[in-house]
Formats: sequence, structure tokens, C-alpha cells
Amino acid sequence: MGDLRTLGAKLLLVGVVNALAVYGLVATYAVRDWGIFVVLLVATAAVDYVYFSRRTLATRYLLPGMLFLLVFQIYVVVYTAYAGLTNVGDGHNLTREQALSHILAVSEKRVPGSPPYRVQVLAGPDGRLHLLATDPQGTTTLDGEPVSGAPAGHRVLQLRDLVSRQQEVLALRVPVEGGSIRTEDGSTGYIARPTLRYAGGQLTDTTTGTVYRATERGFFESDDGRALTPGWREFVGFDNYVRAFSDERLRAPLLSVFAWTFAFALLSVLTTCLLGLVLALALNKEGLRGRGVYRSLLVLPYAVPSFLSALVWTGMLNQSFGFINQGLLGGAEIPWLNDPTLAKVSVLLVNLWLGFPYMFLICTGALQAIPGEVVEAARIDGAGTWQLFRRVMLPLLLVSTGPLLVASFAFNFNNFTVIYFVTGGGPNVPEAPITLGSTDLLISMVYKVAFGGAGREWGFACAMSTIIFLIVAAISAASFRRTRALEETYS
Repeated sequence: MGDLRTLGAKLLLVGVVNALAVYGLVATYAVRDWGIFVVLLVATAAVDYVYFSRRTLATRYLLPGMLFLLVFQIYVVVYTAYAGLTNVGDGHNLTREQALSHILAVSEKRVPGSPPYRVQVLAGPDGRLHLLATDPQGTTTLDGEPVSGAPAGHRVLQLRDLVSRQQEVLALRVPVEGGSIRTEDGSTGYIARPTLRYAGGQLTDTTTGTVYRATERGFFESDDGRALTPGWREFVGFDNYVRAFSDERLRAPLLSVFAWTFAFALLSVLTTCLLGLVLALALNKEGLRGRGVYRSLLVLPYAVPSFLSALVWTGMLNQSFGFINQGLLGGAEIPWLNDPTLAKVSVLLVNLWLGFPYMFLICTGALQAIPGEVVEAARIDGAGTWQLFRRVMLPLLLVSTGPLLVASFAFNFNNFTVIYFVTGGGPNVPEAPITLGSTDLLISMVYKVAFGGAGREWGFACAMSTIIFLIVAAISAASFRRTRALEETYS
């Protein structure tokens, strides 16, 4: 009976997975996203094979984690790196065919003096849309063919349907003498004629004769530099990376941000680790009264969501009415968040407050894991307090906490939360060619490039994200190699 229940549960679970996979396959096929289609098909086949084969018992426990790793890590990294090789961003979100279609549609202008038409948008039995138009003389046509009314089987689209299928409605055209009938609201129409003509891979303005040619920048541009929008996604190779290091206006701010990011991550790890270790050593003394209470109080900052703590600190550090200036410093107006140097000190202090409980916890655990016999032997050999700490306890602590320190460095290298909620990256650097602040880390700079307002450059932001990934990966690899050497020395 138990085997039947297990088989039934497995069939149900795999059935749900396959149902979702079929839905995903249909959706990706509809939008012609062949990359995701192939990956989804292979993943579904792998799930079915692994969970119904007797020879893949161990793989059943590994496959879910491998699939999540593939989707949420490897795919994200690979796609980000690919997007960094394109010009995707504001004005470059479409394919060339889509951009051309949009430009031609926008170029259509109403023919002067053309009469208005009463129109209805009909959905045929096959779901396709048709335009029923009635001219001022009362003649009714369906897609240009005379009719007496809406044919049987055709349904008039109401407002909700018109909104949901707006792009299809805007694309409707009925050729007539002098242009085409089109509608924008589904109830009135007019005769429009395009002012741009596409032929031979270029656009020509029929009124001025100006020629717009496709360029490598992803625009149709005229000889005098005027560009038609929108543009399209174009593969630009390593141009985004070259721009980051060769653009003279961008090079200095980028190097400054990189130096501050490295300093912020390193100082955050050092200060939080030092304070956490000191507190852990102080509360590791046997027989200390109230030790459990003290430890609980020290963990409280770690229990509060970091963004809430960051917002509280932002208010406390306010120059005009913050608690630190008004309550602790007697009404001083110290620009904690408005001066470039003080703003950096402020974010380091806030991050110290947020990070030391974590270091306190791992140092406490590492201290308690040190065998008491080792400490006792060192004391018998005549080691003093400082020698005991430096020669015995610290190396053993580094073996235990080394990987966590590396992880903490990687986390602080991309610590978006503190920067965003405390200073917003400010104070601003006015001479920078992009929106940039004195306390911006590389990750917050990337956020501003990608989502900071008009002119968002997602391709450039993806290139910078790839650079950040490579830097963190290289530093982490070197640090883990050093940690492994410590383990071999003190094991």
C-alpha cells in the first residue's frame, strides 16, 4: 500500500511538472524564443528520465538543485554577459523588423481633407480582426469589399477587447484610393498615407527626399546625423567594455567608484569582524553573569530587516533634525550625508551596526569549537594571553571563519541596500558623464545606469555587471585558495 502511495505521489508531482513544462513550451514557441524552448524541453526530458529510471536513484536528489542552479545562476550570468555585448536599452528594445514596422506606422499622416469614417473592429471565426468601415455617403465595406453589414459569425469588439488587442487594431489597414483607412480608437477612421517609403534597405522621406540608412548603432540615420526612433537591438561586441575603460570622461569616475567599492568591502569585513571578535572574546569567559542576556541583546540588530535599520539611521544622521546632531551633539549641523567624506564614514558606520552581530555569532561558534585541551596545553607551555590568542586561537579561528569572511567580502562588494537607503549613492558628482554619487558602489552605479531615468543603457549596465562578477569571482577564488592553505597548515 505504501509503495502505491509513493508511486501515486510521484506520478502526481511529475505530472504537474510536465503540465507546467508543456505550458512553458507552448508560450516560448509562440514568441519564438528558441533558446528557452530547447532548455525547457531538455530539462523536462531529464526530469522524466531521472524519476522513472531505476538506474538514476542518486541523481534524483541532485537534479532539483542542478536545475535551480542552471536557471537562477548559470542562465542569469550567461544572459547578462550576452546582453553586455549588445546595445539594448532605451530606444533599442525591438528587433530591426519591429522597429521598421513601428517607424512606418508612426510616419503615416492623415490625408488633408479626407472624410471621417465610422468603423467597427470585428473578430472573425478564426480570431483574426477585420475593419468594417462606413464612408460619409453610407457605403459600408469589410476590408475594402462592399457589404450590407457585419457578416454572420463575426463579433464586434467592445472597449475591453479593443484595449487588450490594441496593437492589432492599430495595425489594421484597408487600402483605398489615396492611402489606407486606419483607426486608433476602434470607432472612427480616416485615410492616412505614409511619409516614409522603405526600399533597398533604406527609408526615404517622400516629402523632403531625405534618405535614412541603417547603421551599426541600431538606428536609421540621415547623412546629417538625424536618427529615426525607435532603434533596434544590435550586437556591438566588446564596445561597452571598451567604452568603460577608454572613455576619458568615464574612466576617472569609474576608477574612483571601483577603488571605493573595494575599500568599502574590505573595511566592512575588517571592522565588523574585529568588533564581532572582541565581543565574542569578552563574552566567552566562563562564569560571566548574564552572558546569555548580553548575547541576545547583541544579536538584535541582526534580527531587524537591514533596510529598516538603514532607514532609521538615515533619519538619525540627518543634518538638520537628526538625533545624532540634535540629541547627542547639542544642535550641531554636521553634514553626515551631504559631505563626500563624511557620507562614506556614515555608510561604513551603518554597515558596522548591521554586520557585527553576524560576525559575533560566527566568532562565538568558532571559539566554542576550539578544543579546550589545546588551550590548556598552550597555557601549560607558558603562553600568555596575547600569545595564546595570536599563536593558537586566531589561526584556528581563521580556519573556521575564512570561507565566511570571503562570503562577507563578496556580499559587501555588492551591498546595494546600505548605499541605496542611507545615501542613495550621494552626494552627487556633477562632473561625471553618468548619474553618479560619491558613495556609489559599482552595483549601485550599475543600477543607476540601468534604471536611473531617461537614457537607460541596459547593455552597458550588463557589461559592468559582468565585470563585477569577474572581479568578485577572482577575489573569492584567491581567498578560498588561501583558506585552503590555512586548513592544511593547522589541521
